[in-house]
Amino acid sequence: MKKLIFVFSLAITTLSATAQMHVKDTTARHPEPTKYANSKFEWKIIDAPNNTHGYEIFADGSKDPLIHQTNIPGMPGNDGFKTKIDAQNAAKYVITKIQKGEFPPTVTVEELKKIKVIK
Repeated sequence: MKKLIFVFSLAITTLSATAQMHVKDTTARHPEPTKYANSKFEWKIIDAPNNTHGYEIFADGSKDPLIHQTNIPGMPGNDGFKTKIDAQNAAKYVITKIQKGEFPPTVTVEELKKIKVIK
C-alpha cells in the first residue's frame, strides 16, 4: 500500500511539474509603462496606403521607431490619415498617452473624434 501511495504521489508531482513547464508567459513584451515618462519624443509623418499619411514616433533620439502607424487606429482598413495635419495631431496625442504611462498606447474612435482627426 505504501508503494502505491508513493507511486501515486510521484506521478502527481511529475504531472504538476510538467504542466508548469508548459505554461506560457502571458506578460506583455512591452517596456514598463513608466519607462517613457521622462523621455523626449520626436515624430515624423510617413506615407501610407492610397495617398494617405501615417506617423512614426521616436523616443530619446533613437533611430528605430517606437511606434510605426500607417493606418488610422481603431478604424477598419489600411488607409492612413487624409491629411498630414491629422496624422500629426494623432501622433502628438499618442505621445501624451505614452508620457502618462500608457504603453502600448491605444486610441479609440471617440478619442480620434475628440482630437478632430475623424468625423
